[in-house]
Amino acid sequence: MRQHSPSDAANEANNLFKQTENKVITEYEKAEQAFHANRERLKAERLAREAERRSQLDRAP
Repeated sequence: MRQHSPSDAANEANNLFKQTENKVITEYEKAEQAFHANRERLKAERLAREAERRSQLDRAP
């Protein structure tokens, strides 16, 4: 089967109906993003502390 490309009019219509990239972010989404960012920061800090403890234990006689 041959696939055909959409016409110029169809492309223009698709472009007009695409979702905008400047989507309005709700308060819930902002809070969720802040929560995930904070969780990732805390995870990185915890992993750094654990790595430091492991390196100190490796150096101990």
